[in-house]
Amino acid sequence: MTPQPQPNPVPVLSARDLTKSYGRTEALRGAGIELAAGEILAVTGASGSGKSTLLHCLAGIVTPDSGAVSYQGERLDQAGERRRTELRRTDFGVVFQFGQLVPELTVLDNVCLPLLLGGQRRAAAAVKAEEWLERFGVRAQAGLRPGELSGGQGQRVALARALVTGPSVVFADEPTGALDSLAGEQAMAALVHAAKDSGTSILLVTHDARVAAYADREVVLRDGAPVPSQFGTPVPPVSPAQRQDQS
Repeated sequence: MTPQPQPNPVPVLSARDLTKSYGRTEALRGAGIELAAGEILAVTGASGSGKSTLLHCLAGIVTPDSGAVSYQGERLDQAGERRRTELRRTDFGVVFQFGQLVPELTVLDNVCLPLLLGGQRRAAAAVKAEEWLERFGVRAQAGLRPGELSGGQGQRVALARALVTGPSVVFADEPTGALDSLAGEQAMAALVHAAKDSGTSILLVTHDARVAAYADREVVLRDGAPVPSQFGTPVPPVSPAQRQDQS
């Protein structure tokens, strides 16, 4: 019997024909992308290629000038600011290069914050936050403030905060860009392990080939559009030994 072709997985997040300009600068020129449930997708490219703008459009942080962004069938580009903010509190987790923790709050309170904003009681939020701090190896730092953490510790706290609500998608914009090689490897390994355990999709923006190697697939942007195709190519597997050699 001739094997039947397997259908492509339905994307949890997709974009088509996105354009975005800032003044006379075209950041995106017809960009498109698809992210499957549980997939880790790396978006790479040179500085100024539109990587962060694409992530911001997909996460609903900014609205594209034209094109469509869909999350589980809902058009985010047509949604209001309140709805997009709600999704970033419930369904999306966002991690930036410098973590952006609230400096006045303790580590535990930083991770509790998304849960409290979502209406959870303090005691329940603290239990869940401590579980995620434990998973990222920073539970011992729960009572400290961000200024008392190392760069690697701070970024692992930011990752715990991004995952504590059980999001469907985590958007990570250069999550290891401010870290040294070892801290970056540790943060990425922890993020990938946690995402795989929970079935969370990750859209990862990076210029670092070692970070992109953690992804299932890679899309390269050039001048605001993917090359050679909008669907990207599988990332060659990299063993732990090879990663060690590269660091």
